[in-house]
Amino acid sequence: VLLQNCHLATSWMPTLERLVEGFDMNQCNPTFRLWLTSLPTGAFPVSILQNGVKMTNEPPKGMRANVTRSFLAYTPDYLEKSSKQPKEFKKVFFALSFFHSLVQERRKFGALGWNIPYEYTWGDLNCSVMQLKTFLAKPGTALPYKVLRFL
Repeated sequence: VLLQNCHLATSWMPTLERLVEGFDMNQCNPTFRLWLTSLPTGAFPVSILQNGVKMTNEPPKGMRANVTRSFLAYTPDYLEKSSKQPKEFKKVFFALSFFHSLVQERRKFGALGWNIPYEYTWGDLNCSVMQLKTFLAKPGTALPYKVLRFL
């Protein structure tokens, strides 16, 4: 079972805590796992944290590490064969990865120089890559740079 974004359901956290405390390990399926995702919050039940295995996923430090992570998230086969125009795809993919890395690195400065703090997440990068694939689906099609700038 996967419960995502538990930090958004702070009013439900006491109910979750009672449910988890009520688990009888003798009656549970041995392959049962409860996965919870959350941002750091004071409302998360301490008993669940104490009795569970905690994992964190931190972005790498530095532009080079961020760009490398973006490239390693996709297989070489995907990068080579995902478009009818691989040369254009690779160029714009690098630009998207670089932009993603820049925004990830920029977060450590807070709102300094930004009107609205915005995180360009992995979901945003994936969506942009899928849009890029769509734009380059037909050979010889020109890239709509105005649309790409909006992405």
